[in-house]
Amino acid sequence: MDLKGNTILITGGGSGIGRALAEAFLAAGSEVIISGRRQSALDEVTAANPGMKSVVFDIADANGVPGFAERLVADYPSLNAVLNNAGIMVDEDVKAGDYLQTAEDTIATNLLGPIRLTAALLPHLLKQPRSAVLTVSSGLAFVPMVATPTYSATKAAIHSYSVALRRQLQGTPVEVIEIAPPYVRTTLQGERQAADPNAMPLEDFIAETMSLLGEPGATEIIVKRCEPLRFAERRGEMDKVFERVNAAH
Repeated sequence: MDLKGNTILITGGGSGIGRALAEAFLAAGSEVIISGRRQSALDEVTAANPGMKSVVFDIADANGVPGFAERLVADYPSLNAVLNNAGIMVDEDVKAGDYLQTAEDTIATNLLGPIRLTAALLPHLLKQPRSAVLTVSSGLAFVPMVATPTYSATKAAIHSYSVALRRQLQGTPVEVIEIAPPYVRTTLQGERQAADPNAMPLEDFIAETMSLLGEPGATEIIVKRCEPLRFAERRGEMDKVFERVNAAH
């Protein structure tokens, strides 16, 4: 993927990996629009990054997707990339029997949101000389975490969706690129994760990811820290890696 000269929408760009990728694409020479649910978070990011644009939008709002996509294309006719990053990760205690709402919210945000937005923007992206749909899955797409069964399932689905979408769009101007983060120091699950020395430093993850994105023909972005999860089954290490990921459960 050419990292410069794009007009890219990054969902969930108000914090964490989304914000860091937005800043990296801006620095590389692309026009960046971030979206998210909280105006205050978006304002903080754009104030710190002159030239970056923002628009408030909740990716889980199914009814709002068509209008959002229409406004976005009208305001940014050069839009040629969408990075489906917005996501939530919440622990679920299935034995307690009260996790269903969390599961449904997770599916709406992590899976249905990217599918709906991609469907709404695809007709426009297909008209561009070059364009890209980027998805964010997770190392947990390949080795699930016991505490977050629905999150892990949505990320496995995003992986499958990306593979199939890429094949369907073969021969068109649209690249499909999947980014699968490992455990990274962000506030996805609160301040404890952001300070966890076992998590990959965010700046290291972004630097390696942007380097891999710039490689010719890149389709699946797997940083070194994520390789044990991504290739666990292929290497015959699924049980061992599963136990390591879920040592506390």
